[in-house]
Amino acid sequence: MWNERYAEAGFAYGTEPNAFLAEQVHRLPPGRVLDLGAGEGRNGVWLAQRGYSVLCVDGSDVGLAKARALARERGVSIDTEVADLATYAIAPAAFTVIVSSWCHLPAALRAKVHAACVAGLQPGGVLVLEAYTPAQLQLGTGGPKEVSMLPTLATLRDELAGLDFEVGLEREREVHEGRFHGGRSAVVQVVARKPLR
Repeated sequence: MWNERYAEAGFAYGTEPNAFLAEQVHRLPPGRVLDLGAGEGRNGVWLAQRGYSVLCVDGSDVGLAKARALARERGVSIDTEVADLATYAIAPAAFTVIVSSWCHLPAALRAKVHAACVAGLQPGGVLVLEAYTPAQLQLGTGGPKEVSMLPTLATLRDELAGLDFEVGLEREREVHEGRFHGGRSAVVQVVARKPLR
């Protein structure tokens, strides 16, 4: 499904970064970024333009090819890895930043990936996440139709135990990111930092 979506002309979700990521970039320590479910690379390329060393991971080789092309167009380099998050191993303490932007997974897999994210951050490292919540099903402006793939803030606090939440909000906001995210949306936004010890 994702290869088909990304094979269409243009960029499915645009080429600008996720707005919440852009708002929170001042909180991010320098270093190595893991962009989970990176798609066509808009977030990773934007961070590479700001001096980060970026690894974009996604299950779609078509999406990651477009990510590399976007990076070349913008004069930066990124690393990419085609991987299924069900089997992808996040290296422990390897990243200063992990980005999860609309990376919706089945509940059991999401919990496993989030535990790996906590372990994958270096001390002082930061996770930035935005996802749709169950309330999004009533709004219908993007995201999965399966409620179990839509986390609440309480769920994320449990799954990201071990991180200190600097931002944790459930809210409605206007989302305009490409052809598939458009309009009033119910989202959860998280910035969470791994303690220095």
